[in-house]
Amino acid sequence: MSVESPQSDADLLESARNGNAAAFGELWERHVGAARSLARQLVRGDDVVEDVVAESFTKIIELVGRGGGPEAAFRPYLLTVVRRTIYDRGRVESRQLTTGEIEVFDPGVPFVDPALTGLEKSLIAKAFLSLPERWRLVLWHTEVENAKPAEVAPMLGLSANGVAALAYRAREGLRQAYLQMHLAGAPHQECRPVLGKMGAYVRGGLARRDSRSVDEHIDACPECRSVFLELADVNQGLRVIVGPLFVGPAFAAYVAGLAKAGGATGGGILYALGWIRRAPRSRQAAAAGATAAAVAAAGVLMLVSDDKPLPPQPPPTVVAQPPPVQPEPAPPEPEPEPRPAPPSKEPPPSPARKPGKARLSASIHPLGALVKAQPGIVAVRLRNSGKAASKELVATVDLPEGVMLVPAQARGNAVGLIEPAGTVDGWSCRPEGDGARCVRGPLAAGRVTAVFLRVVVAAHAPEGAGLAVRISSGGIVSVNARASAGVKAEGAPARFATDGKVVVKAIGNTLLTCPADRDGCAEAGARREGGRRDNDLWPMRPLDADKVLATKSSSGARLRLPDGGQVVWAGLYWSASANDAGPIRFRAPGVKRYRTIVPDKVIRRELPAGHGYQAFADVTQYVSDSRGDGLWWAADAPMKQGISEHAGWSLVVIATDPRRPYSQAIILDTATVVGGDQPRIELPLDGLIPAASPADIELVTWEGDADLRGDRVSAGTPSGGDRDAGNVFDSSSNGATGLTFGVDVDSFTATLGEEPTLRISTKTDVVLFGVAAVSVRARS
Repeated sequence: MSVESPQSDADLLESARNGNAAAFGELWERHVGAARSLARQLVRGDDVVEDVVAESFTKIIELVGRGGGPEAAFRPYLLTVVRRTIYDRGRVESRQLTTGEIEVFDPGVPFVDPALTGLEKSLIAKAFLSLPERWRLVLWHTEVENAKPAEVAPMLGLSANGVAALAYRAREGLRQAYLQMHLAGAPHQECRPVLGKMGAYVRGGLARRDSRSVDEHIDACPECRSVFLELADVNQGLRVIVGPLFVGPAFAAYVAGLAKAGGATGGGILYALGWIRRAPRSRQAAAAGATAAAVAAAGVLMLVSDDKPLPPQPPPTVVAQPPPVQPEPAPPEPEPEPRPAPPSKEPPPSPARKPGKARLSASIHPLGALVKAQPGIVAVRLRNSGKAASKELVATVDLPEGVMLVPAQARGNAVGLIEPAGTVDGWSCRPEGDGARCVRGPLAAGRVTAVFLRVVVAAHAPEGAGLAVRISSGGIVSVNARASAGVKAEGAPARFATDGKVVVKAIGNTLLTCPADRDGCAEAGARREGGRRDNDLWPMRPLDADKVLATKSSSGARLRLPDGGQVVWAGLYWSASANDAGPIRFRAPGVKRYRTIVPDKVIRRELPAGHGYQAFADVTQYVSDSRGDGLWWAADAPMKQGISEHAGWSLVVIATDPRRPYSQAIILDTATVVGGDQPRIELPLDGLIPAASPADIELVTWEGDADLRGDRVSAGTPSGGDRDAGNVFDSSSNGATGLTFGVDVDSFTATLGEEPTLRISTKTDVVLFGVAAVSVRARS
């Protein structure tokens, strides 16, 4: 009789993703007990518990069948889906979600209970979430749920000794990640050398003299003493913070119920399919009609029997991503035990399918443009179009002469790591030679990843100098790539970039208006033809719409984010025809008091009416904390009154959209005068790899006039205002109603070519083109 090692959760998920429904049946058997234990703490009634559990598994079946869902850490993912299902159950019933909306339930981050808001911002939680998924998996089961290594071994495809060794390495990685975040938080100068030694100190690995100096410092420094106590018992931090982060306030009851049930599993695999039949029609459509693969999986699961074993899989290779600072050597992890050959009296097994291979392709591009004497962003993208996961990835980036990485110290990083811009996705980068060395864990089959590096281009950098990247997997060079575009004398470098299920949004409004007591002002404000819709024809006065006595000028605009979306990046821009720029006041939806926003950058330009400026401030944290949606207000930007004056503001956002395909997004802010001596500009959108699908484009422009025709954008016709492709800049703004004198915030949908470029021109007007936010579906 042959003895087979159980497949790991990662192997089962990969098998299920390839259409093997029996693999998901095994996952059900392993984890249904945990799902029931949590559901029992949150809802009443056995039938309701079973409904919630079946619904949660069904959602994951569909997500996995479409290539989504977890890679390895199935249990924390399942618990998150259970909580989301319970939280959203009534809302889903009333909204009648369609099949396409099921991506809302794919939890990229833990679901934070309102009662526990703030846990996800703690350093131990951030450190845990930064670890490779395999490390998170072993820590969750051994430390958070307090399972024995032998119980966890099947989920990882290892022996009990292998689990213990992996858990040791994962704990060390967690300590190093925790220390790394403390160092990145700009601690006191005298604390830095102590924090650098803290990991070895906790393990007792310091020399006596060094240990004595750390002892003395900890005795006198409450902050470092707190760090020491947390490092000395990271397991306690995992149970107190990370456990409730995924499970919620019922964490203690959940663990107790799980222990009482003895990890009970099994039973009810057919119940999940019965739930689909009993559910309302709308849920049946969402559950059973998402993809043909999910329906097929359901049918196969009903026929699973003991004489149809899972196909054998090769033993998994343990690939662990190193933490930012290399931990102390750990005990070697034993290899998975080999499977004994079957006795000769049994018939030979059917030939196993040959394991697939990873197939990597890479690209490197400047985003927007690399412009002399300006900062910029370089994007490295990687795709695995093969049939198996890659090994650990190393990207060696070569920068041309005059292009340098932004110094790490400029962002408060004292240990030499580079903080990537935009998408991080498991990458960690360090300077190396004339470029960077970036490391990431294995890339699953069919997946893509990207890392973005901030650079600065010297004024003397030679034009045309390109970028190059070399990708190695498992120590073997797999692919090289070189950028077709290099350094340029002019253009628009990217402010921010990211890849993922993302969209761009922009809103705005004016801060000046025509005098309300003048004839024709009401008609102009209502956008009526012949109503003198031009700030050159009025002595402009402050618009003060917020009914707050403390403000002199104010206006609002409404932002709507996708359902289930979260803010990735937010920038506030404001502009006026004035000599001097300065702070603006900004207010979130539902908040009574304004916050003063100081500009991070100001660009000054000469306009026909005199001096003008565009100011920018990164407001990502403020907008994210405010959850984004609703009516935003801005007030009291530096401005002038009178004929031909303009003043206004715009909020530009990149947000996630669970229902959107994998996309690329960039922000360009150039503040370029268009018209007069320069009637046309071209902005190369280097770094985007568009497909035939349309791109979403948001443009922010200042000083456009509705009655001056001849403004054109290569993106075509805007979705708002007069919707005239021959008069694009017509003083209309997303999120606002009526005429927004001198302010245009426009949305476009356009198909970009192989060399995407944004072209803007005007015949009779002169405008200050400010911002372009572009998102486009990545090429399949």
